[in-house]
Amino acid sequence: MAQTTKVRFAIAGSGGRMGRMLIETVLADPYAQLIAALDVEGTPAVGRDAGEFLGIDTGVKIASDMDAALAVSNCLIDFTRPEGTLRHLDACVKHKCALVIGTTGFDAAGKAAIAQAAQSIPVVFAPNMAVGVNAVFKLLEVAARILDEGYDIEVIEAHHRHKVDAPSGTALRMGEVIAQALGRDLSECAVYGREGHTGERPATQIGFSTIRGGDIVGDHTVLFAGTGERIEITHKSASRVSYATGAVRAGKFIQGKGAGLFDMQDVLGFR
Repeated sequence: MAQTTKVRFAIAGSGGRMGRMLIETVLADPYAQLIAALDVEGTPAVGRDAGEFLGIDTGVKIASDMDAALAVSNCLIDFTRPEGTLRHLDACVKHKCALVIGTTGFDAAGKAAIAQAAQSIPVVFAPNMAVGVNAVFKLLEVAARILDEGYDIEVIEAHHRHKVDAPSGTALRMGEVIAQALGRDLSECAVYGREGHTGERPATQIGFSTIRGGDIVGDHTVLFAGTGERIEITHKSASRVSYATGAVRAGKFIQGKGAGLFDMQDVLGFR
C-alpha cells in the first residue's frame, strides 16, 4: 500500500555528522517530517535551527528535552553511542514512540535492554542501515554455503579515525551471517587480529582485521581464500547518506507496526 501520510521524526545527536545527514535526508523525503532535533544539553548545537548547517530555516530548534520531543514524534532515529541510546529506551517506551537504532558497540546487556523495550514498542535495530550492505549480507549467506569447504574466511573493515568500537558492528554481523550459514558458533571460531607466533590457521576460523584512519566512511570486504583462487565480496561507503536513507526507510516501515524487534532484512522484505 502506498504511503500517504508523513512520519514525524525526531533525530538524536543532531549536532553530529550522522545527525546532520539524517536531518538532511528527512527534509528531502516527501513522506517524512522533521518534528524534533536533539542533542546533549550544553553542546554548541542546542538552541540553533536544525537546518542551519544547510543554510535553511526549518523552524525546528535543536533541544535537549527528550520527553518533549518524543511526545510529538512517531519515530526516534538514534545513531549516537550505546550509553546514550540506552538512556533513550525508557523515554521511547513511555511515549509509545517507535525507535530506529543505528548505534553500534552494544554489549550483551545492552542488546537485552533493546529486546526488552521491543516488547512494548516497534524497534528496528541493525548494525548497518545501508540497503547495499544488507544486500551483501544475503550474498554472504549464499557464498558461505557454496564455499563451505576448502576456503579460509577473513573479514576486513576500515573506518575513520573517530570510530570508537572495533570491529565494526557491520563486520561482526558479516561474521555472524557466515557462521550461521556454516553451522558454526562465531564466539568459538572468531579471531580478532593476529600477532607473534600464531601457528597454522585452523580451517574453521573466521578472522577479523580492523583499519582506522582518516575520513574513511566505511569499507568492508569478506575474503574467501581457497587454493588457486580468491573470492572477495566488498561494500564501500562513500557517504553517510546510504545509512541515513536506510534509517528513514526503516522509520517509515515500522509505522503502524505492533511491538517487536525488526532489522533491515525485515525492512527490505528479505524474510
